[in-house]
Amino acid sequence: MRTLARYISVTVLMAILGVLMVVVALDVMAAIIDEVGDIRGDYTFAEVLVYVATTLPGRVYQNLPFSALIGCLVGLGLLASNSELVVMRAAGISLLQIVAVVLRPVLLLIVVAGVLGEYAVPYTDQYAEGRRAMLLGKQDRLATSGLWNREDNEFIHVGVVFPNGELVGVTRYQFDPAGELREASFSATARYQGTRWLEEEGALTRFAEGATSTETFASREWVSTLTPGLLRLVSMEPASLPISDLYSYARYLERQGQAAGRHWLAFWNKTLQPLTTLSLVMIAVSFIFGPLRESTTGFRIFAGVVTGIVFSTSQDLLGPASLVYGFSAFWAVLVPIVISVVAGLLLLRRAG
Repeated sequence: MRTLARYISVTVLMAILGVLMVVVALDVMAAIIDEVGDIRGDYTFAEVLVYVATTLPGRVYQNLPFSALIGCLVGLGLLASNSELVVMRAAGISLLQIVAVVLRPVLLLIVVAGVLGEYAVPYTDQYAEGRRAMLLGKQDRLATSGLWNREDNEFIHVGVVFPNGELVGVTRYQFDPAGELREASFSATARYQGTRWLEEEGALTRFAEGATSTETFASREWVSTLTPGLLRLVSMEPASLPISDLYSYARYLERQGQAAGRHWLAFWNKTLQPLTTLSLVMIAVSFIFGPLRESTTGFRIFAGVVTGIVFSTSQDLLGPASLVYGFSAFWAVLVPIVISVVAGLLLLRRAG
């Protein structure tokens, strides 16, 4: 049984890795085509290739569930086409044992993907985006629209965020509990000094009843919970952040009275991705022992692609719906997973 289990595991693993290579290659080609339109100045075609290559860990991480679905269909489909699964069943190997063997390489890939998503992707994506932005003549993509932040009764706008955490164009608006504007200030730059910011070359306007006063300052200290680490989180897409940072930043946004829905959605997507992968594998296995047992390899791949698209679309629809209608992002991510598992178990039960 040990030799047979190794044979099944290797077949499924090689099929998943082969599909993953094809899917990632297609993703890379699409990314290169998208980036070619932005080529200008120092951002040459060679730099486009560097940018896309740097984002490879993120592309592998994102495409693993879909690749596991198609790979299992291909690997088990080959065994079914050669009647090897029939022989295994005739030899007394149960359907549950085959499913357990199939899950071994999948669990290994899930662990590898988890390490990539938590430790590699956040840094490779940040480096790729920062390098791309600097070559395009911007220090950060936030330079195009700025960054807004709220702390209690103060609203802060930052024009540009440098990769080293330096801020350019900091505007602060302070309101009283009644919602009346009391102070407005602008600083040309701000640098983080250990536990606080040092604003430089600024002007401050105070608003009192029937009068205003303005003064300038060369530098002043600014105590804020906003840190360069938080700015790094703000400047990156939620999908590129590690799970721990997503959780802490979502809690931070909630404490500041800001919307955290996008970050909670990304948090649950990444946290539940192992279950997403397993649910799709369950569907693949149930297809092989159920309705697609006698089908051709091409049709199995087609059925897998359609299933993956339906699954992905359902999550893509429920995710934004959770932001609009206010229900938990946890359920938006979990519902398609539960449906896939239930469907897979029902098909396996009929096949068994």
